[in-house]
Order: sequence, then C-alpha cells, then structure tokens
Amino acid sequence: MAGRNPFRSLLHGDPLSAAASSSLSPGTADVDLVALANGVGHRFTQPLLAAEALTHRSALDRQPGLKAAFPQGNERLEFLGDRVLSLAMADLLLRRFPLEREGELARRLNAMVQAETLVEIAETIGLRLHIRLGDSERARGAAITPTILSDALEAMIGAIFLDAGFAAAATVIERLWNDRLHAQHTAPRDAKTGLQEWAQARRLPLPAYREVGREGPAHAPVFVVEVEVRGYPASRGHGTTKREAERAAATGLLERGTRA
Repeated sequence: MAGRNPFRSLLHGDPLSAAASSSLSPGTADVDLVALANGVGHRFTQPLLAAEALTHRSALDRQPGLKAAFPQGNERLEFLGDRVLSLAMADLLLRRFPLEREGELARRLNAMVQAETLVEIAETIGLRLHIRLGDSERARGAAITPTILSDALEAMIGAIFLDAGFAAAATVIERLWNDRLHAQHTAPRDAKTGLQEWAQARRLPLPAYREVGREGPAHAPVFVVEVEVRGYPASRGHGTTKREAERAAATGLLERGTRA
C-alpha cells in the first residue's frame, strides 16, 4: 500500500475521518460552529479542529473526555498558527508594497502580528465568547486575558490551515487584517527602534532595558520593565509580555526626551 504523503497536510489540509469530523464528541458539544463561522469567516468541515483551537489548557481540569481529545489544549495549534500568520502576512505585504525595502516590510510585519493587533482582531470577531477556560481559572477570578485571546486567534488560524489548507487560511487572514493593511500608509516605527535612533542621533549609548518586577497572579503576570538612556530619567512600562512592556517603556522615554 502506498505510504501517506507527508506534505499533504501542509498543502491541502489534514482531513479526519468523516465520523470523527461530523460527530458531536466531548470536544465539540459546546462549540457554536455557526456563530464561530460568522465571526471568523470560515466554515469548518472538521469541527474537532475548531474545538481544539478554542480550548485553553486550563479547560482540561477534571474533564477526562476533553483531555483525551486535546491533551495539550490549543497550544500546538497556536504554534502552527503563528507560523502560518507570519508567512501569509509576509506574502500580503510583498504584494501590497512592491517597492518597499526589507526593513520597512519588517516593521509592517511586526505591527501586524504583534499581540496587541491579534487581541483587537479577536475582540472584533467575538472570539472571546467561544474560548473554553477551565473551572480552576474561573475560580481564581481569571478573566480571558489578552494573552489567551491572542493565542486563541493564532490557534484558530492553525486550525483553518489544517482544515482547508494554506490558501484558505491566507484568505481569512487577508479579510480580517484588511482594514489595518489599508490604514498603513507608511511603515510604522516600533518605539524601541525609535528610541534607539533618537539616542544614536545624540551620540548617546544604546537604551538599556531590564525587568524590575511582575504584577498580578502567576498565571497571568503583568511585566514591569525599565529603560534608561544616559542623562535622562528612566521610564517604566507595563505589559502582558516583556516585549510589550519594553515598548511601553520606550514610548514613555521617547515622549519625554522629545519634549526636553
């Protein structure tokens, strides 16, 4: 018997059996596939993939059926979706801005795939309403954090890729990011890059960043980062990731420095 083509899942999706796709297993019973399709813009032929993308790891608590179906929650799909998003967005940017240099394209890409952008899009399509969070998380008063939202959107992109292939995932990405792509008339400048250029123009040492603390619960920390440039007061920034906190700190110092 001929062996399975190892590249089939990359090119055309990775179909499950019809029985697994259509049955309401413990993994899909509480997923509103119609509402999800209306928000995301993709109708899944394999409901288990959609359900997996919506399952935060904490949802596996005391749910053996769910844990058996998705032992890692949506983490593996998130890993895949992150790469699919970057590739699809790079292709979109190359076609939309044919005359731009690599550095300008890289700044556009970073702005389009950063966590803040993913959170905004996830909120716009109502993804929050579908995410499955565990009883233990809810008991601790945990909300669906920005990190959980952005991870779920990446997982959803990974699920669409496996359900229908790269072209389908790229089409969804282009539709969901379309307004932001049209709004970017010039390549955005990251605050950290702006602060570095500002310091170099004044022949100052490069900005120095350091983490000075973490706030909030261990499962949803808020990072506190401080940045210093010689001769200027340090600036602090907060964020759900270190990178986000660094950007916030850089923005604060850059704003103060340009007013000085």
